[in-house]
Amino acid sequence: MRHLAWSRATFSRISATRMNPASYRRVMGVLWVGMLAVILTAGLWPFHAPKNDVAWLAQENGVRLGEHGTLVSPGAFPSSTGTAGSGSLEIWIEPARSINRSTILAFADSGPTQAPFMLQQSRDKLIVQRRNTDDQGKARTAETVIPGVLSEGRRRLVTVTLGPRTTSVYLDGVLIKTSEIQGRTTGTFVGRLVLGNSVAAADSWSGEVLGLAIYGQELTQARVLENFQNWTRYHRPVPSEDDEPRVLYLFSERDGRVVHSELGPPTDLAIPARFLVLQSPFLAVPWTHFHMTRSYWEDAAVNIVGFIPLGYFFVAYLSTVRATRARSATAVLLGFLTSLVIESLQAFLPTRDSGMNDLITNTLGTALGVLFYRRSLIENRMSWPSKDYPRAVALRDGLAGSHFRTYGTTNPDSLTTGSRANDKV
Repeated sequence: MRHLAWSRATFSRISATRMNPASYRRVMGVLWVGMLAVILTAGLWPFHAPKNDVAWLAQENGVRLGEHGTLVSPGAFPSSTGTAGSGSLEIWIEPARSINRSTILAFADSGPTQAPFMLQQSRDKLIVQRRNTDDQGKARTAETVIPGVLSEGRRRLVTVTLGPRTTSVYLDGVLIKTSEIQGRTTGTFVGRLVLGNSVAAADSWSGEVLGLAIYGQELTQARVLENFQNWTRYHRPVPSEDDEPRVLYLFSERDGRVVHSELGPPTDLAIPARFLVLQSPFLAVPWTHFHMTRSYWEDAAVNIVGFIPLGYFFVAYLSTVRATRARSATAVLLGFLTSLVIESLQAFLPTRDSGMNDLITNTLGTALGVLFYRRSLIENRMSWPSKDYPRAVALRDGLAGSHFRTYGTTNPDSLTTGSRANDKV
């Protein structure tokens, strides 16, 4: 609030500066065009898809994912779960430093549940999201959160086993948590596999991936522990006839742009040259991006505050244009259209998210800028001495034609604040 008060006071001092109308018009025009350029740059930077930040480890099997890194399967996986929705996933990782919520692994499906399974990290928390359908056919999300288990530089074998009604999470072969789910799931590990990023947003995860295996059945607790020992000793699981993995990546290539599956090329992973979001949405509905987190509300506040100067300076400029009516509505419309252009173009930029949330908050910020201008206008009117009140009205209300006629002239450039030769009060 202190920053907003400071900004409004600054805008008021700028607007109250005694300058001739032509200079005032030019200053306000330069300010709102400058703010428009700044907002467009901030909203669309870096203007292109960055290089995909994925590198092979030099001394051992694995890949390192940087700030914008992802691997994607070229085609969809066949169902890797049983008829009752059972299955298991093992991933051997070493997380980098985590601040915001990011996605380690996800499956992309074109059905009503766009991402039927996601594995995420938020600071030191491990998050498992499993989509399911209740008895009424409504899509739901079962989320299991385990705090304090992922830390920077510490390797972990994360094992997730899926039963018909339960989700169990193991770390380094030890059962940590079992959660029940509502409804039913089928084909959880199905669709295109995305490693290191979300399906529909730039939620890239940073760290190292040393191995990944997917099974078509729910592994037993004893088998999970045995597999952990095999991963750490042999850098791979030692499967039996009963639980052979359907997909297995050892990341042993150490070169090239393809991670080969040990069980056949249909499930290979590609390393794109450029970072991408597989299913980037266009103007996503507000609840898609909503999270009750501090970072979400900080982003919303930035979106609002960032558009306040645009609304303020644009309505101030419009106030100097004699033929312009409905100045406030026009300024708010400009903010809306500017945000709409940005959000539309962001759908083609993988590092940005196109959503209606930003459209709403940006327009709100523009409207607040207009309100601040109107309030400073009233305050400045009241601060002028009564004998100069007509001149204050002329300068602050946009030098409309009626005011110029009051002063005996129709040329706004002939009116100056330093002379009273034309005063007709």
